[in-house]
Amino acid sequence: MEAHAGDRLLTHGRTVGRHDRVAEIVEVLGDGGSPPYRLRNEDGHESVMAPGPDSVVQHTAPEDKDR
Repeated sequence: MEAHAGDRLLTHGRTVGRHDRVAEIVEVLGDGGSPPYRLRNEDGHESVMAPGPDSVVQHTAPEDKDR
């Protein structure tokens, strides 16, 4: 898994009725874009996470990062 600051991390709900969660990757703490990542959730809460197999990185377009 490789990510950059500004990408989004989508974590799928693991149980019935649990919604997917989307967080912005604020900082990449691993080498070469690898986990762990500092995340900012939609409610503003920040955490550090090494995502598992139920997570997917949604890359932002390079022109979106310049804004």
